[in-house]
Amino acid sequence: MSKDDKNWFHHAVGYQIYPKSFRDANADGIGDIQGMIEKLSYLKELGVDFLWINPVYKSPQVDGGYDISDYYAIDEMFGTLDDFKLLLNEAHKLGLKVIMDLVVNHTSNLHPWFIESQKSRENPYRDYYLWADATAEKMPNDWKSFFGGSTWTYDDATQQAYFHVFAAEQPDLNWKNPKLREEIYKMVRWWLELGLDGFRLDAISHIQKEPWDFKIKSWRGNGPWQPFMNVAGIENYMHELKAIFDDYGALTVGEASGVLSSEAANWTDENGYINMIFELEHNARRADGSGDIYGFKKVLMRWQKDQLARGWNALYLENHDQPRSIDAFGDGSLASAKALAVAIMLLRGTPFIYQGQEIGMTNFPFSDISQLRSAEVIQHYDELVAQGERAEDALAEIVLNTRDHSRTPMQWDTSAESGFTAGKPWMAVNPNYQTVNVEASQELLGLYKDLIKLRHDEKAISDGSVKFYFERHLNAFVYERDEFLIMVNLGQKKAHLDLGKVFDSSVKNYQQVLGSQARELTEKMTLSAWEYQVFKRK
Repeated sequence: MSKDDKNWFHHAVGYQIYPKSFRDANADGIGDIQGMIEKLSYLKELGVDFLWINPVYKSPQVDGGYDISDYYAIDEMFGTLDDFKLLLNEAHKLGLKVIMDLVVNHTSNLHPWFIESQKSRENPYRDYYLWADATAEKMPNDWKSFFGGSTWTYDDATQQAYFHVFAAEQPDLNWKNPKLREEIYKMVRWWLELGLDGFRLDAISHIQKEPWDFKIKSWRGNGPWQPFMNVAGIENYMHELKAIFDDYGALTVGEASGVLSSEAANWTDENGYINMIFELEHNARRADGSGDIYGFKKVLMRWQKDQLARGWNALYLENHDQPRSIDAFGDGSLASAKALAVAIMLLRGTPFIYQGQEIGMTNFPFSDISQLRSAEVIQHYDELVAQGERAEDALAEIVLNTRDHSRTPMQWDTSAESGFTAGKPWMAVNPNYQTVNVEASQELLGLYKDLIKLRHDEKAISDGSVKFYFERHLNAFVYERDEFLIMVNLGQKKAHLDLGKVFDSSVKNYQQVLGSQARELTEKMTLSAWEYQVFKRK
């Protein structure tokens, strides 16, 4: 791919690495940077173009590294800055770009800025954070955090409270302070000068807040989080960030909850702040952990249509914050993993593969609370038990949608601990690793390689238009990408489709490119459970 091609990411595919669980090179049970270096050849062979690496910065790990105590340092559990420089160098030699999380809505409460900020109201760093008058009994307002409870934590020493949209250990930064912004921009430039190719902007839509006396209107879409979801004025900060990104040609993808599909193009078109947005809607799960296929379809189609004339999508099935897609939207089978892969990988946008997705990794059969690692999930379990719920019932409830499912170690082979570590892993390896691993999953891996090759080779897939058919069908996901027709049955029941009623072209002009079984395109098609077909106009 040419560096001069500013839209190179249109035909690229990203791969998300959760470092703790990818590959452990030093046998301490925790994945590390040297482990990533070991596996670069695997990623190159898969065919991906860039890596998104979850946080490896210095952190107390209250929120999986998203609580940063030093923006310029690598946490020793992952290695050193020299290790990271080597990773960048080795990846670039293979033609792989690397992006990292940019976490600038908040820091850790152990960041030197916050430690200084707490010392007194007059401290020069006080205004780096959001402090307001309060008492132990009365906070500045009644806003609720994403992690439950108040967005405020009272500090008795200075008789004020500080604001946090996540955990109390993650105080929010004050973006209204130009000195703070200059510190952030200096840090962004430092990483790009080091050779980093871009960022995934964590929680970026929360950096602007409403005034503290803002009254929440329950009828608006973002509910209790309206006061810090895509608030007017955020565009000023985003324009300043964009200027830096543009200077370096950085690849940028935003986690921008609160940005509606109808607004997304303003963020992601040629004049937008970033290249693409991760939307959170299509991946919604029911209380029992299952995904709603019809809802999945509807949301994906709406985002595709709303960014068709301008703008760009980021496409994903799973990530470090959600259970495995094969168990939520599929039935745990290889066939369902394949169908989901085809459905998402050929849409208009840049696909991201989360580690293990390409081999069909599944949810973990948790049987004891000691197997879980997410603090907020364990806290919820403790609360349920304290309320009188039986331990086994409390566990069954909390594991349905826990993100711990996606954080178990990567399954490489059939050796001890599936080749993840020579020590004791920080989290147990899924017991199905004897049959689900890189060596044993060549069939699914092969399909992902074929889909990635289509994105690389076919302009219709990388840059073409998109048109949907059978939009109201509960399971069939059918769309056209210029001369390509993609048909997937995302369900266990047969899907009966009458193309003659909706399709403009002659079915005789199409030939099969990929398929779960050999078929010709006909006017009436019955797709079997989890069947996928990709046809190309001759």
